[in-house]
Amino acid sequence: MKYAVWLIGGLVLFAFVLAGFLYPRMPLEMASHWNIRGVVDGYLPRFWGVFLLPLVLVVIFLLFLLIPRIDPLKDNLQKFRRYFDLFILFLVGFLLYLYLLTILWNLGWRFQLMKALVPAFSLLYYFCGLLLEKAEPNWFVGIRTPWTLSDQTVWQKTHQLGARLFKMIALLALCGFFWPCLAFYFLLVPLLLVVLLLLVYSYLAYSKRS
Repeated sequence: MKYAVWLIGGLVLFAFVLAGFLYPRMPLEMASHWNIRGVVDGYLPRFWGVFLLPLVLVVIFLLFLLIPRIDPLKDNLQKFRRYFDLFILFLVGFLLYLYLLTILWNLGWRFQLMKALVPAFSLLYYFCGLLLEKAEPNWFVGIRTPWTLSDQTVWQKTHQLGARLFKMIALLALCGFFWPCLAFYFLLVPLLLVVLLLLVYSYLAYSKRS
């Protein structure tokens, strides 16, 4: 755990140092949102454009420290703590990557944003699958439906299926790299279908055991 605390804390600190360094160089109105075609359609004032993501990282870091302490099933969480730590570390790195893309865009760099997002989202889905594969019943991490939380066998079956599906959509997401105009759909549609499927599956698996 200690290595994860130091690494995540270091990334959060790096985000603030970078924000302070870049703040004077940013435009007064920063591009902050892009549509599915990669065209800017939203802006933020400079302060929020520069410091919002570092502040979000602080919240994530605090949750990372808090959740293992307050979860009523914290002993279960400790069983997969290594994977939980790795996921939070990757999540912080993932958000920093998105932040850097935004910063580069506002510095005048131009690139296919959706194409740049695809590898990061693919890795995110894969790490979600890895975490689900190892997750034991708890109140904060995993596929927490009324049925998975009520039956350990349903939890295990649902998470094993979820792990396989998230690793599959990680591969599917990479298609967006080769067809950037469809990247949004490769990233979002499979994710929504998997979430819906797992919700239904957990209910059906619980019903069979009732």
